Amino acid sequence: MAMQSANRLQTALKSKSPTFGAWQMLPGTNLCRAICRSSSSIDWLLIDQEHGNISDDSMHELVAAAAACGVSPIVRVPDAQHWMIKRALDAGAHGILVPLLQTAKQAQDIVSWSKFPPQGTRGFGSPFSMEKFVQQPPLGSTSAVKEVSSIDYLKQANSSLVIAVQIETSSALAELDAIAAVPGIDVLFVGPFDLGNNIGHPIVSATRDPELVEAIASVQKAAEKNGISSGIYCNSGEEARSYADKGFGMCSAMTDMVAVPKAFGQAFEAAKGSYVHAGVQGIKKGVEAVSGPYGK
Repeated sequence: MAMQSANRLQTALKSKSPTFGAWQMLPGTNLCRAICRSSSSIDWLLIDQEHGNISDDSMHELVAAAAACGVSPIVRVPDAQHWMIKRALDAGAHGILVPLLQTAKQAQDIVSWSKFPPQGTRGFGSPFSMEKFVQQPPLGSTSAVKEVSSIDYLKQANSSLVIAVQIETSSALAELDAIAAVPGIDVLFVGPFDLGNNIGHPIVSATRDPELVEAIASVQKAAEKNGISSGIYCNSGEEARSYADKGFGMCSAMTDMVAVPKAFGQAFEAAKGSYVHAGVQGIKKGVEAVSGPYGK
């Protein structure tokens, strides 16, 4: 189907290929395009409305900008609320990420709010959704643009959007298998920092508590057992690669609020001091970055 082939993230997940994404917390379509065009390896862009500085109108613009770059826009909604999910999907998001999931019942509600009848209760009427699934032919090709009509969207959306929930609470861990078995849930996504906080092992250094390490591994195992994908927030490309090698299919590799301070900090350390001094400082900052979600 046209929508499925346009959803880069879903296509890769269905093929069991690891996917790598960028994370945007700051508003701005120019920033969005700069991120999406920085590497052909970016499969998806997470537009963060939970902790980021992203308003509703900014979210709409970022979804459009990412999709136009051939990158799947995924919106992390602020909370597991019906209207928030509706706004993200009506904007044309290729998928949603819902934070702080608690129970399997809540997962069922999220699926219902994300799908049109008869599978769910989502309302139909947005004039913006379908254009985010248009497929442009390669430059110089004589092939026609593959449009998606409103009726196409209505018929195909239920099987063409990625529904991801964050496993970052002790209650979600307790219902992990039941959550993974909910029809319509596509990804169990680990929020390692909140998960650590909620099970009594906050991440405050480069070394993670063994119980947290095991909890993270259990999410991947539950997803694999139930034939769905797992994902995790990572601070770096190296960390993303390590989790992909462990079977996680949806790994973030860089966040704008990590990349910008890090790049500026390293540049000005180099300008102020010797190259050797700057190199040492860069190594220190790299070690410190793993102790917090945004490098602090």
